[in-house]
Parts: sequence; structure tokens; C-alpha cells
Amino acid sequence: MSLKGKKILLGVSGSIAAYKSAILTRELVKAGAEVKVIMTSNAKAFISPLTLATLSKNPCLVEYTNADQTDWNNHVALGLWGDALLIAPATANTIAKMANGYCDNLLMGVYLSARCPVFVAPAMDEDMYRHASTQANLEKLRSYNNQIIPVNSGELASGLVGPGRMAEPHEIIEFLNINLNPVQSNLNGKKILITAGPTYESIDPVRYIGNYSTGKMGISLADEANKRGAQVHLILGPSHLLPETEGISITKVTSGQDMLNACQKLFKKVDVAIFSAAVADYTPENAATQKIKKKGHSIDLTLVKTPDIAFEFGQIKKGKQLSIGFALETEKELVNAKEKIKKKNFDLIVLNSLNDAGAGFKHATNKVSIISKDNKVDSYELKSKELVAKDILNKLETLL
Repeated sequence: MSLKGKKILLGVSGSIAAYKSAILTRELVKAGAEVKVIMTSNAKAFISPLTLATLSKNPCLVEYTNADQTDWNNHVALGLWGDALLIAPATANTIAKMANGYCDNLLMGVYLSARCPVFVAPAMDEDMYRHASTQANLEKLRSYNNQIIPVNSGELASGLVGPGRMAEPHEIIEFLNINLNPVQSNLNGKKILITAGPTYESIDPVRYIGNYSTGKMGISLADEANKRGAQVHLILGPSHLLPETEGISITKVTSGQDMLNACQKLFKKVDVAIFSAAVADYTPENAATQKIKKKGHSIDLTLVKTPDIAFEFGQIKKGKQLSIGFALETEKELVNAKEKIKKKNFDLIVLNSLNDAGAGFKHATNKVSIISKDNKVDSYELKSKELVAKDILNKLETLL
């Protein structure tokens, strides 16, 4: 894949992350793209227009008119020129303007005039990013068919640690490459079963045994497989998240037994099964029908194993059916993952470790290794779960 010959409009708004725009501009030019930079006036406090003009080899545009007021920068012409509009960094303020149609600067004029795909790389502090209004604005942008480049988690300018960091330049370029250079996928027309999320095992009507899974990894896999033309059946445990793309068949379940029952209806019909759900390993032997009253200092629960859904499929899969499992480990990671491949008859297993910062539950990112039946190990750097999903499905496509 290449950006050679692509015309990229790069919008830079007023964030400390604007320093990354210099690196991003340089890397886009190195990748063969022609780049024109449009800045907001606030962005000039963080990076010089001269820097971006020098790196892009084009004038850096800030205002509608030039210094002597004898010429103007035509936002309509710019919007028609680009093959893609990339706004990186996109502040909460700029995102709000985009979501609500405000047009008080040249960048917003270009955005509202653009007929090309629009990509948005948010950058802000954790509380601003998590705020309900920001999340609602991002949802609006998605509903307008804009592509949101996932933020990273890490140390922020405020000193807080959390989500809100703009994606790194190489991640942004990879995201552009994939979305601007669609390829014929081996998954087109394939039927894929994906399990995602936790399961809740009832103790009584108000309490349960569960885990911290959000389902984001499995949902990212479902979205990416759907984009590649697969017929996706997502079996989703309790989660507040849902796929972003249309056309995915979703069955919501609660317990491990519920998930097994839903999967069994599909096992024989699918080409690939991806078991990314974090099914609780144990469930109470007898769930109480009424709320258990608090008495004494302790309570005794007898727990029994929940169904091993991946193992069940591994016993019955036939012919060209493929399966992918997940292993979340805290010790002897490779040893335990390789044992799971054999035990559950996986074709691939995705290993991540809770010892790696930014990996596992509750994170927007993940750091994985993908292990094949012949014990070949491919390890990847920390990246967004959307990009991890692409890595996993790329590996799956080599088996097809």
C-alpha cells in the first residue's frame, strides 16, 4: 500500500500535540503524498506555519485572506483538491465545531466544503476526551461518515495518565493507507463467528461473577471483518459497546451457557470462529432465586466450571473451518498460550499479557503476539485495538 500521488489536506488545530504535525507532514511527504497544511490561528501558538510550509513544500494556510488582503484562500477549491482531509490534532473545540457545523475559520470552511474522506485524530486531556459532550460529538462525526482515528492512552500534558493522546504519526499513516487503498480481501463472503465481551454468572438476582472485559477487542474484529466483506455473526456478552459498522448480526447474551447456546446454532455454518470473549471460568452451582441477605462475616459459594466454548468448537470443526483463540496471561505467557493451541485445536492464538502497560481489559490499546500451530510467533508493538484487529485478520487471511 502507498500514499504516492495522494493529495492530503492536513488540518492542524491548537493542541500541544501539534508538534507531531511536523513529523506527520514529513512522513506523508516521504510516503509520496502531496500535502497542503491548513492551521487554525490557535495552532500557531504551538508550531510555526513556516515549519509546516517548509516540510510540506507548500504554503501553510491560516486565514481566508493573505497578509496584504489582495488574495484569498479558496476553501471550496481546497475542499475539491484533496483526496483526503486529515485533521491531526483535532481538539475538543474543533471537533465540536465540526459536529455542529460552525464555520468561523478557514479549516472549518474547508471541512464543510470537502468532498473527500475525512479523518479525525483527536487530541486532548483525559477528562475532556471522556466528557459526554465530546463523546456525543465524536458519534456525530461518525454518523457523518468521518473516520475517527483512535486515541492512545498514556501520559498527558496535564500529567494525568489515560486516554486522549493523539495517535502517533506512523499509526495515522497506517490508518490512511488502509482506508485509502482498499484491497480485495480473502474474507469477502466468508461467514465469521466472533464472541466478545464478558459473561455474567448469577449469584442471585442482583449479584454476579464476571470480569473487567469491555468487549472492545472483539467488536473491533467484527467491524474490521465486516469492512472486508465477511458475513459477521457477533455473540456479545454484557457490554455498553456496539459495532460502528452496519450489517453485523448481533446476538446479546449474559452467561457462558447463553453464549454456548448461541454459538452452537452457528458452529456448522461458519468458515471461521474467533473466540475473543472473556467467558467467566466458574459459575455458582446453584444461583439463588432471591437476594441473599447479608449475614455473618462470610458466605460460602460452590462454583463449577462454565462451558469451554472454544474447546467445543475445536472438537467438531471440520474441513477448512478455522478457529482463533485468545490468551490473556500474567505468567509463563508463551507456554500457556501454546498449550491452549493444542488443547482447543486453534489455528492461531492471540496472546496478550497483563504485565504489558496498555494491554488487556479496559484499554483502547493492546499489545499482542500471534502464535500459529507450528509455534511461529509474530509480536507487535502497542497500538489501538482497531489496528490490532487489522493485524489479526491480516494473519487470518494468510491461512485462507
